[in-house]
Amino acid sequence: MLQEIKVSELEKFNPFTKIEKEWALVTAGTLDKCNTMTANWITLGYLWRKNVAFVYVRPQRYTFEFTEKNDYITLSFFGEEYRKVLTYCGTKSGRNEDKIKKSNLTPVQLGGGIGFEEAKLVLVGRKIYTDWIKEDNFIDKQVIPACYPQHDFHKFYIIDIEKVFIQH
Repeated sequence: MLQEIKVSELEKFNPFTKIEKEWALVTAGTLDKCNTMTANWITLGYLWRKNVAFVYVRPQRYTFEFTEKNDYITLSFFGEEYRKVLTYCGTKSGRNEDKIKKSNLTPVQLGGGIGFEEAKLVLVGRKIYTDWIKEDNFIDKQVIPACYPQHDFHKFYIIDIEKVFIQH
């Protein structure tokens, strides 16, 4: 069961391990209609006197429609036993199938966002800023062919982390 805690109560949380190695599900929408995608392009920090996350979504992803239309985005982190589920959610599109249902995940309303009951940790954030990654702004131009060979640059959202839930 997920229980709300304060951001300051997060213990033994290494964002580099959580994001790079364990990944997360980025989710937006409502209980009636939401979508999720696996992501490890996430940044956590402190900006504008707020605990924030930067969440990056390519425009061709189905989740993009949901991040655009909704005020809240969640980041759900899971244990290693969910690696196959996260791999599946990162390779299948919610446009073509109900991947949440097929993954046997349980969406739950958490604050203004949608997380998953099975998650170990869920960060719920309200969008406060958005922009596109711009080709002209790259100082290291080698990133473009390596990460954007089709020039499909991400849109990023800065979200104010309003609530944190952990598994108890």
